Amino acid sequence: MSVYKLLNVGFSNVVILSRVVCVLQADSASGKRLRQDAKTERRLVDATQGRKTRSIILTDTNHLILSSLRTESIQRRIDTGDNITPVEEEEIESES
Repeated sequence: MSVYKLLNVGFSNVVILSRVVCVLQADSASGKRLRQDAKTERRLVDATQGRKTRSIILTDTNHLILSSLRTESIQRRIDTGDNITPVEEEEIESES
């Protein structure tokens, strides 16, 4: 039985960690361009639950996942392996 490490990208949405290629800030020029291309090609997954998009996760399958978490929060989750996120953190990040 295979065991995959999962990355919580907010609001109980998860991505297989080994599939993540990079995490971009949503407001960067390259992020905006990738987002538009992925939307046109139907490779875009919106995991923001209606909140503001703060980061874009690129996978090895060339899918883009939108997250309302900051890139720093996602990086911390990857570095520490801690995917247990208090609801308050998601609410604070979505309000700021």
